[in-house]
Amino acid sequence: MAEEIVTEMGTDAPDEPREAMEYDVVIVGGGPAGLAAAIRLKQVSPDLTVALIEKGSEVGAHILSGAVIDPKGLAELFPDWKAMGAPLETAVTRDKILYIGPQGSLDLSWLPMPDFMKNHGCYIASLANLSRWLAVQAEAVGVEVYPGMSASDLVFGDKGEVKGVVAGVFGIHKDGSKGPDYQPGLELHGKYVMLAEGCRGSLSKIVQARFDLNQGRDPQKYGIGLKEVWQVPDAVFQSGLVQHTLGWPLDDRTGGGSWMYHFGDNYVSIGLVVDLSYANPFLSPFDEFQRFKTHPEVAPHLEGGKRIAYGARAIVKGGVQSLPKLAFPGGVLVGDSAGFVNQARIKGSHNAIKTGMLGAEAVAAAIAAGRSGDEVAEYEAAYKKSWVAKELKLVRNNKPLGAMFGTVLGSVLLGGIDLTISNLTGGWSPFGTLRHKKSDAASTGLAKDHKQLVYPKPDGVLSFDKLSSVFISNTNHAEDQPAHLKLRDPSIPIAVNLPKYGEPARLYCPAGVYEVVYNDAGQDPRFQINAQNCVHCKTCDIKDPSQNIVWTCPEGGGGPNYPNM
Repeated sequence: MAEEIVTEMGTDAPDEPREAMEYDVVIVGGGPAGLAAAIRLKQVSPDLTVALIEKGSEVGAHILSGAVIDPKGLAELFPDWKAMGAPLETAVTRDKILYIGPQGSLDLSWLPMPDFMKNHGCYIASLANLSRWLAVQAEAVGVEVYPGMSASDLVFGDKGEVKGVVAGVFGIHKDGSKGPDYQPGLELHGKYVMLAEGCRGSLSKIVQARFDLNQGRDPQKYGIGLKEVWQVPDAVFQSGLVQHTLGWPLDDRTGGGSWMYHFGDNYVSIGLVVDLSYANPFLSPFDEFQRFKTHPEVAPHLEGGKRIAYGARAIVKGGVQSLPKLAFPGGVLVGDSAGFVNQARIKGSHNAIKTGMLGAEAVAAAIAAGRSGDEVAEYEAAYKKSWVAKELKLVRNNKPLGAMFGTVLGSVLLGGIDLTISNLTGGWSPFGTLRHKKSDAASTGLAKDHKQLVYPKPDGVLSFDKLSSVFISNTNHAEDQPAHLKLRDPSIPIAVNLPKYGEPARLYCPAGVYEVVYNDAGQDPRFQINAQNCVHCKTCDIKDPSQNIVWTCPEGGGGPNYPNM
């Protein structure tokens, strides 16, 4: 049964009418999917008017990924991407996968894997910088790109179809009053709206609920990815090295794994993904990541280096079982708004670019046929015939097997066997298609059934605290604006989540947004939200066991400003 999805919208109707701007296509989201869609629209039909809005202060400001990039999608968008100077910086030269314990490790790199699971031919790069480059290409072909513009609401037509979005609402105070810089925002109307918001998009949630796009689908599954970029001395730098690990610091029943990539100007991208289906409410993904960096297989790669960036972001992991219907009246879902990540490969940008292109081609054809505001079913049909669908079908059981049998038996052994057979047979599996049975929020266990976890204090060399980490994410929000993190019922954190679950928001949030604060006598707890710290990872919207926290878009330009993530 599909999980319940919130239908709240971000802004109330203004007292005065908004100005409306008309386009052929409006795209929400300046990541790889949205930008690829915009470019493809202009490649197919140069006369189309296309607007793309991005909530970050600039394109790329909110983009965070490992990232080892498979250039397959980019090569279809721009066959001459190398000559054009696309910033895929460093070719992968060495590929390692390790299973690690608290001190030792076991090299699994020798295990047979299908070619598409290997990183040969891929590139280590900053996905944020690739998005910035794509934005330049989009503007060059006539796309109107508007960064710093949050899409806070959908606009619906007379027949209930999506006909546009509300963008650029500014200057509302915390108490709801209008400040001197108040702007009611614009309505951007399109014959079609393409949602490319990324994982757990706020408008994408609304259309999924309104148009019942999740009917017959499994609950979506997620992980949280925590990332740092280090700059290290020549003595430890190994350009082109890709290293993934399974195991420690996570136990066998907690899914996830790490990455470490050496690229560019002596940069090391390092991160940990923790599946949000974990049971222990006392687990802190941030602290597990800090602990991970002290492992003997990891720490030497950072020796003498300096941490220069930090961020976190939720990752879609449900695969084909959890994909919603891709088209709705007036628009389509592309990229991670739908959930096209190949979680077994820890890659999604190639699929995001390709699905953005597929959506654009279907929308352009519909407009050319004189259509608007209807359901572009041709997009889903094209996806089902694409290499994206084939790739996701092959890995469909990796996540469920890990959930059923643990990391070693499920993900590594049974998952490897399943993937090999599925690849050889074109998608047949002895397991059929395994299902995701419940949401990540519902997977959270009770505090009484789990031991509290004690994490070592940060040493300031390899491990750090949350607030110093948020500082180098360059996160900022205008303080006098309505909180974008909303509670359906303000009493639940203390009355329900604290006694039942130990209030896990204080632990799963990677930015110190949520706190339980006591008086001097250690009594009278209250729930405090430090919205200023929010890095827009959206973990709270996913993992809160009471589903009481709703993430909505703040004013445009707020949030992290990632320079090289």
